[in-house]
Amino acid sequence: MKKINIAIDGPASSGKSTIAKRLAERLNYVYLDTGAMYRCVTLLALKGQVEAENSPALNELLESIDIQFETDSEGQKIMLNGRDVTKAIRQDHVTQAVSAYSAIDRVRQAMVERQQSWARNHSGLVMDGRDIGTVVLPDADLKIFLTASAAVRAKRRFLENQAKGLSEQTIEELTEAIEARDYYDAHRENSPLKAAGDAIVIDSSDLNLDQVEEKVLSLIEEKE
Repeated sequence: MKKINIAIDGPASSGKSTIAKRLAERLNYVYLDTGAMYRCVTLLALKGQVEAENSPALNELLESIDIQFETDSEGQKIMLNGRDVTKAIRQDHVTQAVSAYSAIDRVRQAMVERQQSWARNHSGLVMDGRDIGTVVLPDADLKIFLTASAAVRAKRRFLENQAKGLSEQTIEELTEAIEARDYYDAHRENSPLKAAGDAIVIDSSDLNLDQVEEKVLSLIEEKE
């Protein structure tokens, strides 16, 4: 059976990363979490007090940063300069700042180059983010744009954070933050969040993860 490349885009907390991971595991595909890459840049910049603007300091950070994805019995780990930052990149202060750093031209260029290089060296790839189908993998065999209402996404993020002990934000605060992130991502000048013209839009507001997964699997079967 032919392996294909799959691009999954969508707004914050739409479930795209969870679905991408499940698909990769089920199909024995490679999974690349592009959002984690921007979070790594943000975490490192915040620690080094590097402002969210084009600067020699930011360029130096991008040239030296080492991001690796490792998989063990507990799942995928995000390694930043040799350290496991899987949980650290999901902290509130990183979440609140990541849009500003990911909107910088030099940051997006550096990360997109790495993502495209990864894609060239792997067949059978699931990649999720906000500009995968439009910028990173414009020739992907299957493009999915996964979305849901802001209220539903906020509730999902709240439950996820509670389970992981990551945040004390209320559902109302998360809804406000998600709506602000949506606006910022959709209106940024470089690679704004939008569905590719040939993407299949799936609204998961009234669907659970199993239902979304089965819907995408049926689309994959049509492509293979």
